[in-house]
Amino acid sequence: MAEEIIELSGDFWNIRGDLRIKGILNVGTQCSLVRLGEGRFVFLDSYTLTGDIRERVMELTDQGRAVEAVLNVHPFHTLHCAQMAKDFPSATFYGSSRHARQVPEVSWAPDKVESHAARARYPELAFSLPEGIDYISDIEGVHAGSLLVFHPPSGALHVDDTFNVLPLPEIARKVLPVQQIAFHPTLKDALEDTPDAGARFCDWAERIAAEWSETRTLCAAHSTLRRFEAGAFSKALRATIEKARPKLAGAS
Repeated sequence: MAEEIIELSGDFWNIRGDLRIKGILNVGTQCSLVRLGEGRFVFLDSYTLTGDIRERVMELTDQGRAVEAVLNVHPFHTLHCAQMAKDFPSATFYGSSRHARQVPEVSWAPDKVESHAARARYPELAFSLPEGIDYISDIEGVHAGSLLVFHPPSGALHVDDTFNVLPLPEIARKVLPVQQIAFHPTLKDALEDTPDAGARFCDWAERIAAEWSETRTLCAAHSTLRRFEAGAFSKALRATIEKARPKLAGAS
């Protein structure tokens, strides 16, 4: 994996970043930059910008002054928040309760990122919190919960961990029985302690397949981008749900 900024439309850029486990294995991470109305910008997630990527972002955003907010949508993605706050001091920083605990030096907005109040400020974006699983798990290594963000004009869906994409060459996908979309491997551990938790998660994912059927690019953390022809995203997600539902039913 390599750091890069990918323009998905004239209003949406996905930044692929580095995340090295114990300084060796690079599992990657991401953030996205979205241009809203009247020249305003928001980031989805935080990442420390350097080099050419930083120069490009600063060029787009009037040296950062046009960045209105940073929406930190995954409770366990906290490593870059402090630096991002230094780089964009005029932006409002939204996060979960875990962000506030883990990075207290950032001046966090009182409204949590997943709250209706925070979401309502950005009608150009669509948000969805998965049902049936814990947004913030009590188990430190369970990262399946995240707030998903869809940008209808570009067809870009930004999602951390809840949905995964295996970073395989297209030729390998044609010969190997690999799903185009996968659920996070800790999903079972993230299920709420109710008998219907697994079914509720699958039902929620079905609604995403229907309501966000215009998704053309899935921007997934720790993996890669996955581009879809018209209607293909819904088909791929439903195939994943169909395979997972029997395993998740009664798994809470």
